[in-house]
Amino acid sequence: MAAAATCTLPSRFGYPNSNCHFKPPATATARFWRCRRSEAAVMPAVGGVVTRREAEAEEAQELRRCLAPERLEVLEEMEPWVEAHVLPLLKPAEAAWQPSDMVPDAAALGADGFHAACLELRERAAAVPDAQLVCLVGNMVTEEALPTYQSMANRFESARDVTGADGTAWARWIRGWSAEENRHGDVLNRYMYLSGRLDMRQVERTVHRLISSGMAMHAPASPYHGFIYVAFQERATSIAHGNTARHVGAHGDDALARICGAIAADEKRHEAAYTRVVEKLLEADPDTTVRALAYMMRRRITMPAALMDDGRDADLFAHYAAAAQHAGVYTASDYRGILEHLIRRWRVEELGAGLSGEGRRARDYVCALPQKIRRMEEKAQDRAAQMKKKPTDIPFSWIFDRPVDVMLP
Repeated sequence: MAAAATCTLPSRFGYPNSNCHFKPPATATARFWRCRRSEAAVMPAVGGVVTRREAEAEEAQELRRCLAPERLEVLEEMEPWVEAHVLPLLKPAEAAWQPSDMVPDAAALGADGFHAACLELRERAAAVPDAQLVCLVGNMVTEEALPTYQSMANRFESARDVTGADGTAWARWIRGWSAEENRHGDVLNRYMYLSGRLDMRQVERTVHRLISSGMAMHAPASPYHGFIYVAFQERATSIAHGNTARHVGAHGDDALARICGAIAADEKRHEAAYTRVVEKLLEADPDTTVRALAYMMRRRITMPAALMDDGRDADLFAHYAAAAQHAGVYTASDYRGILEHLIRRWRVEELGAGLSGEGRRARDYVCALPQKIRRMEEKAQDRAAQMKKKPTDIPFSWIFDRPVDVMLP
C-alpha cells in the first residue's frame, strides 16, 4: 500500500483521505490528494496495484453491471418491503427529541433561568479536554454537511426521490432520514456556541467550505454500493458519537454526554435500516451485492467529511483523523470492528448459492480483509514502538489555534 504510506493508519482504514478516488470533483482542492504518490501506481487491488486508468475502467464496468435494468428491478420490487420493514424505523417529529430539549431554551427558562443554565453549561464544558473538543467539532462539521448526503442518496437509481416530494417508500425514507439527521448538527452547533470554548467563525467557515466542496464516493449512482456505504458510515458515526459521550461524561460534562448519546442512538437506528436493506439485497441478488461490497472495500470506505477545510490547515482532515485516533474517538480498530460486524451480520461467509466465480472471489476477499487490517495495525504499532515516536503538537483553528497531541506518520 505504498500510495498510502504517508497517511496514518486511521487515514488508510478509518478515515480514508487520499487515494480513495481518482478523479476529484471540480470543487475539490489538492489537499484531498496530498498523500497520492503518482498518477500511476495508486491502489492495491485483489491482484496487486492498479493504475488510475484501470481503476476508472473498473468503476465504469461496475456501474454498467449494477445499473443494468434487471439489477434495478430488484430495488423497484423491494418497495413494499421497504414500506413494511424500513420506514417504521423512523420516528415522527412528535416522538423524536429536538435540539431545544438538549440545551438551555431562553423562551422556556426566562432571562434569569437561561443565564444560570448557560453558566452551568459553560462550567461543565470548561473541563472537556481540547482533544475531545477537536473530535467534537469534526463530528459536528460532518453532521452539518447534511445537504450533501441527501443529494448523495438521491443519486441512487431506482431508490431516489425524483421530484423531491415523491410518495414512494424509498423517497419518504430519504426525507425522513434527512429530517432526523438534521437535528444532530443543530444541537451540536448550539452547544458549541453556548460553551464559549470554540472559535465559531472558524467552525462555521469549515462547514461552509465542506458543503461547497461536496463529497465523492465510488459508483455514486449504484444503490448496491450506496447502501453498503451508508450502512458502514452510520455505524462509524454511532461509534464516534458514543465514544465521545463516554469521554466527555468522564470529564463531568453530562449535558454533552447526553447530546452525543442521543445522536449515537439515532445513528444506530439508521444503521439498522441500511443494514436491513443490504441484507435484503444479498437475499435477492447475492452475486451483485457481494461484488459491490468487495469493490467498496478494495477502494476504501471514504469518510464523508474528507474534504473539510478551515482555510488554514492544508491537511486538516488528516490531522483531525489523527486526533480522533489518539483520543480514542474513532480508530483503525473501530474500522476493522465495523467490517467484522457487517460480515457477521450479513453472513457473508455463508454465501454460496447464486454466486459466480467473481462473486466467490469477492466473498473470500471481504472475509479475509479484517485479519489483513489487524496485521497492518500490529505492524504499525510495532513500527511506532521501535521508532519511539512521540506525539506532535498540531494547532487547530477551531480551538483558537491551541495545540493538540497527535501521532503523525
